Amino acid sequence: MTTPKGGPAPGRRDPEGRRRAIIAAAGELIVEPGATLTHRAVAARAGVSLGSTTQYFASLEELRAAALTQLSDEIDADLAAVEDDLLPLEDAPERSAAIMHEFLRDTRQVRTDLALMAAAMSDPSLRDLALRWSDRLTDILEPHLGRDRASAIVLYLDGATMHAGLHDDPVSTAEMTAAIRALVAMPTTEGSDPR
Repeated sequence: MTTPKGGPAPGRRDPEGRRRAIIAAAGELIVEPGATLTHRAVAARAGVSLGSTTQYFASLEELRAAALTQLSDEIDADLAAVEDDLLPLEDAPERSAAIMHEFLRDTRQVRTDLALMAAAMSDPSLRDLALRWSDRLTDILEPHLGRDRASAIVLYLDGATMHAGLHDDPVSTAEMTAAIRALVAMPTTEGSDPR
């Protein structure tokens, strides 16, 4: 049995470490192509006994929700780390496109985002979790661009994420820059333009 990459080594005297290892292992399986999330697969990946997975998580749905929450937290942390560099978007779409392109080149992040979307489509109770990233990005952009433009950019990025998941290469930085520039300049139906 192996310990998940970057996860704590589960130990008999560290129940919280064991719980974190189980969640991390479940998250890895969720974003791994072709992997199936089962208690047995999680236990093997986490390096814990099968009984540990059911001790901490009564059902597979509960374990999936905990792992998806952890994955969503990781995306939130990544967004927080680049938030200041994204703005002002309207003055430097190239810089923002480069940051977003880097995100889309990270296949694990793309798979994570797509896994959250897929989970939310089949389980409405997970919808808020899947929308956290896009809602947060919309909130970041809105004071600078208005709600219509911020929403349009986030919608475009959701599509670019799906594109990245289906293709070997994401949309190029140049294409993304052109799209962002066009969305920043689009007409708006809002009463006042914040620009």
